[in-house]
Amino acid sequence: MKKSIVWAVLCVSVITYGQAFRGKKDTKFQVGFNMQEYANGIHASVDKGLAENISVGVAATYLLSTDNYKDGSTPYAKDLMDIKARFNAHIGDVLGLKPKMDVYPGLDLSFKNFGGHLGFRWFFSSGFGVYAEAGLPIKYYKKHVEGYARFHNQLYLNVGTSFNL
Repeated sequence: MKKSIVWAVLCVSVITYGQAFRGKKDTKFQVGFNMQEYANGIHASVDKGLAENISVGVAATYLLSTDNYKDGSTPYAKDLMDIKARFNAHIGDVLGLKPKMDVYPGLDLSFKNFGGHLGFRWFFSSGFGVYAEAGLPIKYYKKHVEGYARFHNQLYLNVGTSFNL
């Protein structure tokens, strides 16, 4: 009997309507896995809706595995961490996607560079979903990006879970 109740609750929670972006005052928290060349880490972000299709937020990434990138030496913490201010334009409804799905291109301003990203969220319930996001620097702060400065200054992919707050 307990198993039947648990299965019923799980099925209802997955089938229930979840909305990926509701507009003004909507707050999303995302946590996931960051992948880039020679490094992997964790990524977390918070976005707050300002208007029907606009949100701003902050994101942080910390690299945990650097695959002995440079001669087996260890990078400093400043090389492993990046914090970004984000701006997103939510265009899921413009593209005709279901309300539980959202596509959001955006811009990032970080301690390492100025860049852009493209993300996708899919909510299974009103509070839980998954996301994938790819980003790329548009403008580097240094003239030559080499060594550990390449961390956070290259193509990256984030995948993980998204929550409504």
